[in-house]
Amino acid sequence: MKVLILNGSPRINGNTMVAINEMLKIFETEGVEAEVVQIGIQAIRGCISCGSCFKTGKCVFDDAVNEIAAKFEEADGLVVASPVYYASANATLIACLDRLFYSSHFDKTMKVGASVVVARRGGCSATYDELNKYFTIAGMPVAPSQYWNSIHGKDPGQAVKDLEGLQTMRVLARNMIFLMKSIALGREKYGLPEKEEHVWTHFIDE
Repeated sequence: MKVLILNGSPRINGNTMVAINEMLKIFETEGVEAEVVQIGIQAIRGCISCGSCFKTGKCVFDDAVNEIAAKFEEADGLVVASPVYYASANATLIACLDRLFYSSHFDKTMKVGASVVVARRGGCSATYDELNKYFTIAGMPVAPSQYWNSIHGKDPGQAVKDLEGLQTMRVLARNMIFLMKSIALGREKYGLPEKEEHVWTHFIDE
């Protein structure tokens, strides 16, 4: 099993990493290979909807997004972690996810997704919903925990005091592992669900 973790925080050792580290402990214990990619410190521009990726199979801007896409294709699960800014995820992370999901055309069906959000106080549930939408539009099951996947802290490292938040991260990692293993067994025995040709319906007739 392989898990790719995208850290959207510009603070390498901030509270978002506290949450990720709690998950990494479980992944290591259970023999799951996990790789963390630091997104928040990178210069990643947004999608311009040029359509080039439909011809080349990759984004026209050859930066970290294309590198991440190759790792994502090999992974069984994807964790997306972000601090909360104005009840939303880090803008660099959103730019990365927009381009990653739009430009990578491999089948993401049944890869397991998990979002992790970190805040001083509020905005966690809105950010959690925002990040989960990337998974559900791509046919990816969303891993649950005992609570919404959030952890709290203001100063760097302060999240270690949020004991419930830390426990939520551990439960999330275990549930994610269970889902990935269960899906692998189901794929082997039953195969993936039958796919239909996508029907594109527009709301304005031409």
